[in-house]
Amino acid sequence: MPRSRPFAQVDVFSATAYGGNPVAVLLGAEGIADEDMARIARWTNLSETTFVLPPTTDAADYRLRIFTPGGELPFAGHPTLGSAHAWLEAGGRPRREGRIVQECAAGLVTLRHDDGALHFQAPPTVRSGDLDPGDVERVAAALGVPRDRILAHQWVDNGPGWAAVVLPDARAVLELEPDMSLLPDLPVGAIGAHPDGADPAFEIRAFIPGIGVPEDPVTGSLNASVAQWMLRTGAVSGRYRVAQGTRLGRTGEVTITCTEDGEVWVGGATVTCFRGTALA
Repeated sequence: MPRSRPFAQVDVFSATAYGGNPVAVLLGAEGIADEDMARIARWTNLSETTFVLPPTTDAADYRLRIFTPGGELPFAGHPTLGSAHAWLEAGGRPRREGRIVQECAAGLVTLRHDDGALHFQAPPTVRSGDLDPGDVERVAAALGVPRDRILAHQWVDNGPGWAAVVLPDARAVLELEPDMSLLPDLPVGAIGAHPDGADPAFEIRAFIPGIGVPEDPVTGSLNASVAQWMLRTGAVSGRYRVAQGTRLGRTGEVTITCTEDGEVWVGGATVTCFRGTALA
């Protein structure tokens, strides 16, 4: 029988409520069948809905399952931050002071508090390297840009299947008018730099038509793996910020911190916009 469970809808990656990317979080999700999780995610119609469960390992504080309207993901960034926020607000206590460990299908993900925001450590990518020439041509066609406007490209898959391209500048990213029906099953991110010295340093957009999300407002997983790629190439270092969601009227802002030992941390503001119970 369905029962009432704690519920929160958390805005992620914006200091202004309703400016970032919302995630629906069901706490105490034990006993909800897989098909019901999928049905609830289709009903909320957000880019992701999460279900917080007891961990299956002593190394984790909780286990998270992440669903889009189109199916389950092994990992996603803004649901990770939003779910940790909701878990803490509901009285969750980490096993280790200052560190939260999330168990998900992609493995264990570590989070920390810093400057009043939550940050997750970017998980390793499961696929990297240049795209095939044919894939680059298809991405260019879907984004509506000439092939020579793609300055670099890479598989940056940390679970959702991301392919990423670098465009000449932030304006080129903002001016994209994509037709993702030309590439329905490939999640694509496009990034371009703002002028030197600008803050944020980059503009990024994410297109995920295969899971029912034509454009994602703010995307933690993409920012994580793109930062890992750009750190490897020497294009970034230290701490910088990325804007996302501008074309959607959002004020998304992602903070990237690259450590000297090669770690990448992805963070941003989180705020609960709705809190109550859900029948599930």
